[in-house]
Formats: sequence, C-alpha cells, structure tokens
Amino acid sequence: MSAPIDPPPTLRRPARHAVVIGHRGASADVPENTLPAFAAAWESGAPWVEADTQPTSDGVPVILHDDDLDRTTSGSGPVRRHSFAEVSGLDIVGGSGSGVPSLAALLSLMPTGRGVLLEIKGDHSRADVAEILRQCELSGHDDRVFLQSFEHPVLDHLQALAPDRPRGLLVECLDDDPLARCRELGVAAYNPAYRDVLRRPEVVNELRTAGISVAVWTCDDPAGWADLTDAGVDAIITNTPAELLAWQAS
Repeated sequence: MSAPIDPPPTLRRPARHAVVIGHRGASADVPENTLPAFAAAWESGAPWVEADTQPTSDGVPVILHDDDLDRTTSGSGPVRRHSFAEVSGLDIVGGSGSGVPSLAALLSLMPTGRGVLLEIKGDHSRADVAEILRQCELSGHDDRVFLQSFEHPVLDHLQALAPDRPRGLLVECLDDDPLARCRELGVAAYNPAYRDVLRRPEVVNELRTAGISVAVWTCDDPAGWADLTDAGVDAIITNTPAELLAWQAS
C-alpha cells in the first residue's frame, strides 16, 4: 500500500487561530528572503512562508523584495538590469554565505505539507508570469504555491494563463468595497495591511462569507494578533512566526 499523500496547506482559517505565514521567512531573526530564513520559519512550525519574486535581466525569477539590490545585497542598481549569474553571486547583508535564491531553489526546499505565498513583485510581462508558472509546475509542488500581486495586469496575466488557479490581490489600502473589487478581478484572496483591517474589521466577515480568504500583512504585535484573531482573519503574515505560534499555543 502506498503511503498517504499529505494534503496541501490551506490559507483558510482552520479553527480558532489564524494560519501563520512567515514574512520573507523568519525575517526578524534571519536575513529576509534567503533560504535559511524560509527554512527557519518552516522549522518553527509555520505552515506557510511569504516570498517576493521578480525577474533578472535574462528572465530568471529570483527571490528579492526591493527593486534595487542595494539594501539587502552586496550589489547595487535594479535587479532587472543584472543577469541571474550576477545576482546569484552576490552576498546577502548580514548573511552567512547565503546568496539571492532563485524561485526554483526556494520551491525545491519546501518541506512536505508546507506552502509558499508568493508575491509577483512589480510589473511583469505575460512571458515573465508564464515562467513563474512553469517553475511552479516543474517543482512538483504547484498545489502548494499561492500567487498574489498588487498589480492588476499581473493578475490579468494569471487569469489568461491559468484561469483555474486561485490568486490573491494585495492592497496598500482597503477598497471602498473590497468584495466588489475581488469579484471584478476574480480573486480568491484579499490581502490588506493589518492596521486597515483593525479599522474596518467588518470587511473580514463579508469577504469570508463570500468564500474569499483574508491574509493580513505584517503584524508582530501580540495585541494586534489578538484583535486580528477576534476579527476572524484567515491568516497573519508576521516577521516572527515562532513567536506568533507560541502566542497561539498559550
């Protein structure tokens, strides 16, 4: 008899507590968006990590948040003006031998039963989005990668290329009518800043009742965790996943 296959993790709140998502990994303790940061978050028990991807000049999706290399690496200038060979050879500020990972490297690291909430960062061509989808499929973990973006054109590309794939809308501030916005874009998740949700907690129930999950970013404060739990959010993105898990357990 074959061994049972673990189901993919869910972004829907399973019970009393919200799903824990490590923001750029366990980024309060380990340099952000590095393989050690993601490993630390998963090892702490977080079912999900959040990561950012954008392409190099030769079209390789890499894991990096900023448009420029300056803040987090030994390089400088826009990441999109450097080849993958150049970007992958850079040192990470505060790191210990861990460079800028490719998307493929991150997905190959993913443990069984864990997931990646992947932000497609900034403008992407249809070909760029197609390459991200290709890397997800090649990894063998396609069902454990949830794609999200602030960029409406990116979501349109996803709709055209993978119409059956759920996707999430990131927002800088709450829409006047979040549910109408989700229906307009055909998204399965609405992911706002946590402080906006605390100012309008009623939107959580409205969205969840319509089958749209709500993952908020980025809260490291126990008082905020309590209020967000009371508001009913599905998931909390945090720089301190181990601490949030311990708070939930207590």
